[in-house]
Amino acid sequence: MQEMTGGEGVVAALKAIGVTHVFGIVSVHNIPIYDAIYRDGTITAIGVRHEQGAVHAADGYARATGKLGVAIVSTGPGTVNAMPGLFEAQFASSRVLLLTGQVDTVFYGKGKGFLHEAPKQMDTLRSVTRLAESVRRAEDIGETVVRVARDIMTGRPQPGAIEIPVDLQYAKASIDIPHVEGWPRQQPPREAVAAAAEALSKAKRPLIWAGGGVITADAAGELQQLAEYLGAPVVTSVNGRGAIPEDHPLSLGPLSNDPAIDPIIQEADVVFAVGTRFQGGATRNWTLSIPGTLIHLDADPSVIGRNYAPGITVLADARLGLAAVLKALSGKAAEPEHTARARAASDTARAAIREQIGPDYAAIMDAMRELLPRDGNIVRDATVPAYLWGNRLAPILEPRTSMMSTSAAIGPGLPLAIGAAIGSGKKTALIQGDGGFMLNLSELATAAQYKAPIIVCVFNDAGYGVLRSIEGRTFEGRQFGVELGSPDFAAIAKAMGMHGEAVKGVDQFRDAFARAVAAPGPVLLDIDMTVLQPMGGLGTPPPVAKR
Repeated sequence: MQEMTGGEGVVAALKAIGVTHVFGIVSVHNIPIYDAIYRDGTITAIGVRHEQGAVHAADGYARATGKLGVAIVSTGPGTVNAMPGLFEAQFASSRVLLLTGQVDTVFYGKGKGFLHEAPKQMDTLRSVTRLAESVRRAEDIGETVVRVARDIMTGRPQPGAIEIPVDLQYAKASIDIPHVEGWPRQQPPREAVAAAAEALSKAKRPLIWAGGGVITADAAGELQQLAEYLGAPVVTSVNGRGAIPEDHPLSLGPLSNDPAIDPIIQEADVVFAVGTRFQGGATRNWTLSIPGTLIHLDADPSVIGRNYAPGITVLADARLGLAAVLKALSGKAAEPEHTARARAASDTARAAIREQIGPDYAAIMDAMRELLPRDGNIVRDATVPAYLWGNRLAPILEPRTSMMSTSAAIGPGLPLAIGAAIGSGKKTALIQGDGGFMLNLSELATAAQYKAPIIVCVFNDAGYGVLRSIEGRTFEGRQFGVELGSPDFAAIAKAMGMHGEAVKGVDQFRDAFARAVAAPGPVLLDIDMTVLQPMGGLGTPPPVAKR
């Protein structure tokens, strides 16, 4: 315990838990923390252009690195601006900590109209976090930061938040910084491991269902070992992509809801689900049946049985649980024909998706995967190309290289990509629609300032493509609110200080993407969708309303 300012206490606590980057905006209600960061010199502060972008970037950083992503914003309007980022982090089970200021303690809760006063800020924060705390004494700052970080990093991740009145950030106090050696992992119960291993050892047609918890726990190696030992095909959730390389012969990809994969799920005598809560999109809103014995391994007891009742429950960290089950297996009895049928079903599903998206988008996807390094990140916003091929078909080959707008919100893509690129240092490709891109367009300046190695692929159809399609099929072809004026995105990128170019056609895309991969900093490609063969499904142009 030593005397320091509250701002210095925040920095000391962040250092104790291994934080090396923070994202945010300096304000009058957090400036002592930023001053302490500047004077200390060991934490890099990334200045963004909007608080929503700060939290999304911290989220992308967390997903790409497995570390704690930290955002620092102001009280009141700054914290309200950060809420969409916390909502996405909560939906995605991401390791994000928000630090925000608060008015001086003498004014806190008085309703006197003090600058940025937000007396119900904690209620707001608690609606999108698992643990949110308000510091009442400067002496408590170090312990509070570590306690909330421990909650975020333990079990199934959920974001957390701390508000610190600005006078406590300035105040000097004796602040204890707890020693942190690591975060606890849930050990699997022996009886549950034995039951799971026995069921898998006897299974003739096992299937593994891998979710984002496998990625969170850094359990991809154990999962692949188990799949290969059993000869079990692996289907993943979208957040679980990368749990097994999608060019591996046992990988079925994130296609659990595809009709071609359904017979494989139906014939499986044992389904081993790891780190998943069976979200609606993966299960056709829970109309998909799982008739075989379901083994559900998860670190969060609240998700087990929420959507599908397991025959065997293993409450554990995914890495420890998989390792224990693998060690306890007594035999391998999978039928080779089951694996062959699963492979054929996956090939059929993938071929159908390629046919649906058409040759132009298939060629763009292939070029992107071929030219991007194997460990490059692929980030998707909520947009037609993401739904139809980015989330389903573009191969993900390593853990922590795939991320998306899990909540299906439009707009997180660019700051997610910035955080992922800065955290990992790897080339990062962003699949973004023009409509969602406008929500965080200002973060191009952040990408340029910090030379983030991102390739922003704006698929531009001058509108909200998904909604345009839904309206055209639901309201007799009437269109409303979906047509957007389309600016010159390449020119905007250049104005922000990064390279930008317009792309018309598949050949131009390949050449432009190759140049972007070779470039040291950020690049924007404005891809004209009107010159490409339209995609089927959501991408098909809707009928035009008669007037």
